[in-house]
Amino acid sequence: MTQAPTTVVFDLAIIGGGVAGLWLANRAKSAGYSVAVFESGDLGGGQTLASQGMIHGGMKYTLAGALTGASEAIADMPRHWRECLCGEGDVDLHHTRILSDHFFMWSGDDLGSKLTSFLASKITRGRVEPVHPDRRPPLLRHPLFNGSLYRLEDLVIDAHSLVANLAHNIEGHCFKLDWSRTELHQDADGQLFLEIKNPDQDLQIRAQRFIFTAGKGNAGLLAKIGKCQPAMQLRPLQQVMVKHHHPFDFYGHCLGTDTTPRLTISSHRLPDGSHVWYLGGNLAEKGATMAADELIALAEHELRNLIPWINLQGSAWATLSIERAEPLQPGLARPDNAFAERVAGANLMVGWPTKLTLVPNLANQMLEFLREDEIHPSTIKPDYPMLHSYLPYAVTGKTPWEIAFPPKMSAEEALALRFKESDENDA
Repeated sequence: MTQAPTTVVFDLAIIGGGVAGLWLANRAKSAGYSVAVFESGDLGGGQTLASQGMIHGGMKYTLAGALTGASEAIADMPRHWRECLCGEGDVDLHHTRILSDHFFMWSGDDLGSKLTSFLASKITRGRVEPVHPDRRPPLLRHPLFNGSLYRLEDLVIDAHSLVANLAHNIEGHCFKLDWSRTELHQDADGQLFLEIKNPDQDLQIRAQRFIFTAGKGNAGLLAKIGKCQPAMQLRPLQQVMVKHHHPFDFYGHCLGTDTTPRLTISSHRLPDGSHVWYLGGNLAEKGATMAADELIALAEHELRNLIPWINLQGSAWATLSIERAEPLQPGLARPDNAFAERVAGANLMVGWPTKLTLVPNLANQMLEFLREDEIHPSTIKPDYPMLHSYLPYAVTGKTPWEIAFPPKMSAEEALALRFKESDENDA
C-alpha cells in the first residue's frame, strides 16, 4: 500500500527566488509569518542578476519633457532603499554592496539646451544637479566632451550581493524545486498545494497563501492550474558586456531622442579584478532582434560616437538576451508601478515588481492584501529541517559577466600557483 504523503504547512509559500520573492519573504518573516521560498534555478538567476543595479527616482522617464506617472510613482524609492542599506528600513540590507551613491545623465549638444532648461525647472529642483567641468567623472573628463552633464542623487547596488544579503536574512528558508518530480495542484476547495514525489513517501506543501513572484515563469505557473489571468507581457532585451582595460568605473544614462536612454552604462568587476561595462538602454531594446555580432558592432559604434577618446582595442565582448516580464498593459505600454493581484477562486497572489527600484512597493501591496484578507501568522511552526530532507537549499546564481567571461583558472588554482611561486622564490 502507498503511504499517505507527509504534509508541511506554511503561512506563505513563495514560488520565485528573485529579488521580488526574497524581499517579500524578508518582510513576511519579520512580520511573524512562516514562509518558504521555492526556486527551480539559482536565486536571482533570472532578471535580478541581469539588472544593472540602478535604484533611481524616475528622472530617466522625463526624457519626453515632463514627469510621467512612472517617475512620480518611484520618486521616493531611493530614500527607501538607502534606509534599508543603512540597516534602518523594513528590510536589512547592510550587507549589500553599494557600487555608487550617484549616477549621471549626459547628452550631446543637440539635446543640451532642452535638457538644461527642463532639469533646471522647479519640478526637478533638488533631485538632480549640474556637474561643473572640474567635477566630471574620469570617463567624461576629456576636452572632446561638449555635452551637458547632470548628477542624480540616486544609487547603484551590486545585484549579486543584494540577492546574497536577502537570502542570508532568511537562511534555511529557500529551497530548490525540481519540477520533474513536483506537481502544482488545486483541490476542490480552490486551495493550491505542491506535491513532491519521493520513493519513500511523498510530501505535500500547503500554505495559507501561495505567491507567484517568478517573473517570466508566472505565466507557466498559472497554466499549471488552468489559469491565464493575470496576463503577462514580455519586453525582450539584449544587453552587451565589454571586458576592457580602462580603470574607469562609470554609471550613467546617455540621453537620446527616444523616451528611453540612448545608452546606459554600469561598471562591474570580475573575481580576478577585471573591469566590465554592462550596456543597456535603447541599445538593448534595439538589439533584441539582432544577431549578437551585429549588436556588438552597433555597441562599438555607439561607444566610438559617445566617448571616442576611449581605446577599446583588445576588449572582449559578449551579449545577454533576456525577457523582462511585466503585467499585460494596453498597447504593451510600460507599467507605471509594481503589480500585485489576487487570483479569484484560489489561495493565490501573483506579482511583478516591473522594475528593480519598485520591489519594496510590490511587497507593500502583497502584505496589504494579507491584512485585508485577515491572513494572520500561525502559531504552528513548520518543520524546515524535514522539508530540507526532501529539497536542497537554493543557492545564489552567478552574474552574467562571470558566465560570459569565465576565469582561465579557478580561484583555488590561482592560490596554489601563488604559494608555489613563493616557495620557489624562498628556495
